[in-house]
Amino acid sequence: MKEKLRKKIIDIRKNLSNSDVLEKSDIIKKRLFEMKEFKQASIILFYVSYDNEVYTHEMIKESLSNGKNVLVPITDTKKHCLTISKLKRWNDLEHGSYSIMEPKKDCLQEISIDETDLILVPGVAFDESGNRIGHGYGYYDNLLKNSKTLRIGLAFEFQIVKNISVDVHDVTLHKIITEKRVIDCRK
Repeated sequence: MKEKLRKKIIDIRKNLSNSDVLEKSDIIKKRLFEMKEFKQASIILFYVSYDNEVYTHEMIKESLSNGKNVLVPITDTKKHCLTISKLKRWNDLEHGSYSIMEPKKDCLQEISIDETDLILVPGVAFDESGNRIGHGYGYYDNLLKNSKTLRIGLAFEFQIVKNISVDVHDVTLHKIITEKRVIDCRK
């Protein structure tokens, strides 16, 4: 079931035009940046978007220029886990695992997830209860499993589905932002 839904949503996402991705992502960015939780957060974990995900590159650049402490994940494919590094400049990134931009080795500055004020989470599909389907490797579930930090998913409206079945290891989100609305998953 999850695999079928994952493939369907990824296929839709891959067929989005670049202008569609950028236009919808800009609306999502404005919603995010207007949120009280975002304004109050000083240490924010962003994912670095790829493959037609909600585009976070401009969000990261703007947050850096506004003095926010930006963190980004580093993928350890051998241990199947993510670590987090502070990002000082956009140009400190290079292509890493799965062709996702990650900090260059000489720019790594590892930080504990417990130091974050806000975590922005990618996903393939989401439901209004805060459940998500990722790419199936469990990287984010492992990273977030003991975190009490506010978790916000960024998604296009077509990625919101009626119901996602959950497994024991799945970690839910507190909110989801799309180009059409902000969903409070705790209600």
